[in-house]
Parts: sequence; C-alpha cells; structure tokens
Amino acid sequence: MQQLAIFGGTFDPIHWGHLLVAETALHQVSLEKVIWVPSLNPPHKKAALFEHRVAMLQLAIKDNPGFTVSLVEANRSGTSYAMNTLNDLSASYPNTHWYWIVGLDTFQTLPRWYRGHELAQMCDWLIAPRLLGGETITQSKLICKQVEEQFKEQSLTIHWQLLDIPLVGVSSSLIRKFCCVRQSIRYLVPETVRSYITNNNLYSNKSE
Repeated sequence: MQQLAIFGGTFDPIHWGHLLVAETALHQVSLEKVIWVPSLNPPHKKAALFEHRVAMLQLAIKDNPGFTVSLVEANRSGTSYAMNTLNDLSASYPNTHWYWIVGLDTFQTLPRWYRGHELAQMCDWLIAPRLLGGETITQSKLICKQVEEQFKEQSLTIHWQLLDIPLVGVSSSLIRKFCCVRQSIRYLVPETVRSYITNNNLYSNKSE
C-alpha cells in the first residue's frame, strides 16, 4: 500500500515555509508523494487568481519528484470540503494509506469540520507547528492532545504526529505585505516564484 499525503491550502503565494513542511513530511514518514491541492475560491479570503497560484506552485515544486499538484478543486462548484477532496483523490489513487498535512491552527478546528469526525479516522495527521505563534514544541503537543481528547470523548481514534521542522517566520500574508510596500521578497520564495510575481504584477503594481 502506497503512502501519500495531501497538502491543501491557498498558497497565495507559495513560500519556503510551505516547501520545508512538505519536504519534512516526505521524509519523516517515508511518503511516496506529497499531493499539493490549491483551493479554488477560499472562503473568507480574497486570493490571487487560481491560475496564478497554480502556476507559482508548479514552478516551485517542478524539481522535486516527490511533489505533485492536483487540480481536483478546479472543477468543484460551491463550498469545497476536505471530505470531497479525499474521496476524489482516493478514486485516482486507490490502495493508499493517506496522510493529511495541516498547520496547528487548522488541526485545532478539525472537530468542527464538515464530516470531520469521519475524516479524522480516514487518514493520519501531520501537524506543522505554528511558525509565528511562539509556542514551544511541548505546548504544540499539548494542543494536539486536546484535539485527540475531543475525539476520544466520542469514542473516536485519531493518529497524529508533529512535523520536526525548523521554525521559519515567513507567511504568505507577510510576502503580500512586502510586495505592497515594494520591499524585497528575495529568499522568502523560490526565485522562479519571485520572477512570476514581478512579471504578472501580483500583489502590487511593482514587486521586487
């Protein structure tokens, strides 16, 4: 049985922090592949066009054979739910043990997801510690255990582990802010992504 991980997100834009999380997951649990799933129209967010975000994603990962992009969200109408994503990918990748890569903040909300209790048991969860929240690894583990306890109260089991990544204080919102004030984003994103942002005037009229 192959081992694959889903890494969903807005990726607006993708940056070195995302890549570091995915690369760590790839090796920490011996995954065959990390499948990047960009969200089409993220709720509560005004994001760059889906086509731009996909193009940047493809540029960023093209040299890594362990990474692939799925456009499973592209044809979805209405609200996109994680359960739908997993079902669609399972049809394309049968006989798979699934992992799901999420940030600590997102993992905390899992009990409230649509069919979250069902989803929680269908894959193992790989948790990226909060990069900007200041928690120690011990505190992050405690937060994860609190989520686990919520499921246990309903006689449900969830398997999770923290990803052992160096804490890199970079976020997509920081990059967009830098672009707005024409501050350099070199070394925050892959050079191909930086060039794409500049050439397509994303996030500001002029980006460096």
